[in-house]
Amino acid sequence: MDKTRIARNAISPRQGAQAIRRALAVLRILAAGREDGVPLAEVIRATGLTRPTVHRIIHVLIEEGIVERHERTGRYAIGNEVPELALARPRPSRLLIAANPSLQRASTEIGDTMFLTVRTGNDTLCVDRRIGIYPIQVLSIEVGARRPLGVSSAGVAILAAMPAPEARKIVAANEKRFEAYKTDVATVLGEVTAARRLGYGLREIGLVQGTKSISTWIKTPDGRPAAAITVSAVRTRLGPRREQEVAEILLREARSIEQAIGG
Repeated sequence: MDKTRIARNAISPRQGAQAIRRALAVLRILAAGREDGVPLAEVIRATGLTRPTVHRIIHVLIEEGIVERHERTGRYAIGNEVPELALARPRPSRLLIAANPSLQRASTEIGDTMFLTVRTGNDTLCVDRRIGIYPIQVLSIEVGARRPLGVSSAGVAILAAMPAPEARKIVAANEKRFEAYKTDVATVLGEVTAARRLGYGLREIGLVQGTKSISTWIKTPDGRPAAAITVSAVRTRLGPRREQEVAEILLREARSIEQAIGG
């Protein structure tokens, strides 16, 4: 048998997997741009791929209806085919169902806005939000908002619950994307270390100026951190004493969710 053909066949599956991963990386960046879309230059910078590679991937995704180009702005966004594909799974996930009573209970008890965030690849995705009864609410993230792991307290909490080498690898992969959120690898790793020490993620300055956020991680039955619950509030609402009280509530509810999805 031709040795060249054997080598080619051995390499092909790996190249195919690489192409899929690159396409998914592009899609995750575009998803973060939501309806406004993302310029091509930003996709290139965030993925670290070459311009021809990104252009080729986007061209194929446009042909398949997965991506669309806004004629007025020239930006690229998720296409109409994606919501149609999502209809194949209309039921809420087990995590969403399990988290519902905990989010409602914690939101009522704490009074501030609660968020449920899941890990998806190297990103976090907000999948639920509960508005509390306190007159001033921090609505820093909308449901559907995507962020690189590490730029929010939820992302920090999820990273803190991982083995250190895995967390460092993800942080390094997101380095270029951190620039848009005015943070860097050293800062994120420092926050992850602090979260491991505290037992929860803490952002003294939230995504909105003058706010503060606390997050606790949620693990799946196999011990993998898959999500986080977060409370965001104006800084005056989360002084040292109340910070501990709120953290204890979040830790209690995170364990309750873990028991529900593990049962």
